[in-house]
Amino acid sequence: MKFVVLVKQVPDTNEVEVDEETGTIIREGVPSVLNAFDEFALNVAVDLKEKIDKEVEIIALSMGPPQAEEALNKCLAIGADRAILLTDKIFAGADTWATAVTLGRALKKIGEVDLIFAGQEASDGNTAQVGPEVAAHQGISQLTYVTEIEDFDPEVGEIICRKEIDEGHLMVKGDMPLLLACMPRPDFEPKIPNIREIMKAKKKRKETWSYEDLGGDEEDYGLEGSESVVIKTYSPPPKGEGIKIDEEPERAVEKLLRFLDEEGIL
Repeated sequence: MKFVVLVKQVPDTNEVEVDEETGTIIREGVPSVLNAFDEFALNVAVDLKEKIDKEVEIIALSMGPPQAEEALNKCLAIGADRAILLTDKIFAGADTWATAVTLGRALKKIGEVDLIFAGQEASDGNTAQVGPEVAAHQGISQLTYVTEIEDFDPEVGEIICRKEIDEGHLMVKGDMPLLLACMPRPDFEPKIPNIREIMKAKKKRKETWSYEDLGGDEEDYGLEGSESVVIKTYSPPPKGEGIKIDEEPERAVEKLLRFLDEEGIL
């Protein structure tokens, strides 16, 4: 069987700043990390591989600049068997759709894939669009907000997942091939590779694919192939000071109700 995990290297959210003049994220000098949602998806894929009595190859697939290899190295240490980096100047400036097209063509080149795992969203964009768009590009079904795999029958090709919704969760069954957009559980603890796993990862297969490897028309990729353009990125304004009611409980409730009434909230 073959699993592909879509991963992305993103700026460390604790270090991100926005250029006030251009409205873009300042990436220079900012440390990058493996997107947390994608790391969870990879852990789900590795856990599933360990539970089933069948040979499985896990491929970590990423599109980004050459330094994104660092994120793929971590994926190999966590448990991926192979890593592919899609990097080319032609891919630069891609929106979610152009990114999905690029990843989709790489998936076609990889060949038959049973399950595609993706993070629900990336911390630097928060669009939650790439996973579903990849599924659309591949013409396969998708399950989103997946927090856990409850049951998997590789012989029949069925998988049952726990899916998060506003009211709680649903148990949903899907048929392979299938894309799972994964949402980290509150109790999720990412796997920390040990020295042996890190050293073993260095011997695993890594590939770099460019535009020439994927083929197609240049205008399908990057900025030219994008259906949307980011006009501005900015930090939300700081919150103002709150209102503190320092009274006895009964008087505090009365004061709160009076304030809510005056503000037209009640």
